[in-house]
Amino acid sequence: MEQVLHYAANYGFPMVVAAYLLVRIEGKLEQLTASIHELAKVIAMKRYEV
Repeated sequence: MEQVLHYAANYGFPMVVAAYLLVRIEGKLEQLTASIHELAKVIAMKRYEV
């Protein structure tokens, strides 16, 4: 039992922090991906205008 608590204390907290950061970053990555796709469309349109 003591060892289980030791592992939970040592590894549980970092895993929770990592999961939290991954969830936060996921939304930002989706926004960044959408922005990159939009930029690619604008660049393609500008290429045909010239």
